[in-house]
Amino acid sequence: MSLSDGDGSAWELSAQVEQLRTANAGLREVINGQMTQLEAQRALLETRSMQLEVQVGRLHAQAGQLEAQAGQLQVQAGRIAELERRLGSDSTTSNKPPSSDSPYRKPAPRSARRSSGRRPGKQPGAPGTTMPLVEDPDEVVILDPGCCGDCGADLGGAPVAAVQRWQVTDIAPPPPPRVTEYQLITRVCPGCAGSTGASAPALALARAQYGPGILARAAELLCGHYLPVGRATALMGSLLGVSVSTGFMAGVRGRAALLLEAAFLPRVRELLRQVGVLHVDETPARAAGGLAYVHVACSDHLTVMHTGGRSSADIDAGQVLPGYTGTIVRDGYTGYTHLIARRVLRNRGHPPPVAARLASSGPACSSRSTPVVLRYYRERRTAGHDSTLSPLSAAWTGDEEPAG
Repeated sequence: MSLSDGDGSAWELSAQVEQLRTANAGLREVINGQMTQLEAQRALLETRSMQLEVQVGRLHAQAGQLEAQAGQLQVQAGRIAELERRLGSDSTTSNKPPSSDSPYRKPAPRSARRSSGRRPGKQPGAPGTTMPLVEDPDEVVILDPGCCGDCGADLGGAPVAAVQRWQVTDIAPPPPPRVTEYQLITRVCPGCAGSTGASAPALALARAQYGPGILARAAELLCGHYLPVGRATALMGSLLGVSVSTGFMAGVRGRAALLLEAAFLPRVRELLRQVGVLHVDETPARAAGGLAYVHVACSDHLTVMHTGGRSSADIDAGQVLPGYTGTIVRDGYTGYTHLIARRVLRNRGHPPPVAARLASSGPACSSRSTPVVLRYYRERRTAGHDSTLSPLSAAWTGDEEPAG
């Protein structure tokens, strides 16, 4: 090999080395650029990671706040439900006495009636009823055929084969009112020339007035059937033929009340003082344009009510309890402590089962309800609830401790 050949090979190797160095430098620049990008991306990811961690922390904090708010809402919902329950409770849904019920809020209708499961109308197996024919009708109309329906022959003298009776019962027009005139004669004495006149009867207190029959029927419409004054006035004219004014009808209730107070109520009070078991109670109500207490004393068949305050004198104003020596069923109100009843059963707190059963016994809480009260208290004592019993009820639970 010649010298020139060796120099050429070295030169080629040197050129290749330069090319490799150049390529290596380019690769380094590419790698450095990519490393810079990766570092930037890594820094960006770290920043985003930190931001996400902050957001996660905030979300955890918000979740805790939401849980706390949910707990507060649950507590508040429970308090609202309890307040609504207390606000809507009365003597029929809780152990509150009836005297605590608001007289300005009308209670929701609560009926003790239950469905019997039977269809309305006549029941299967019930005896049927048919409108009977009367034997002495007020009017008889004879309907006789004049000629034969087949050939047209005259049937004037033909024998009667059958008679069918068809009756229509209807009402007659109201008769005119019966007017009785009392003529009061005045005579002059021939001896002393004095004038003497006849006295008017007790039922004729004015020159022109309605009699007791009209008053009784007006009171029946107004007080017995609870009709408004206008409708009752119209019915007096259409059914009885008596034209009365609405002013007359409006005063009938007061006149009937005065008659009851004078003659009927004293007898009812007398009978109530003779019964063995008497239920008494009081409750607020609107009376005479203001707030008053309605006091009641009742038995199986008799009930007396009067209005007034809540003192012992107001309770005695009913003229039933003073001097009563029987058994009284009452609540724990201290206004009754002055009574001298032989025994007293106290339904302390008006327990709801007792109130409901008393309400289902009818409008008048009577001695029929007493076994229900006694059974309730005996069940309470058997279950260990002695604290609900008053010493005054011991005489009704087996002990012979008189009422104090």
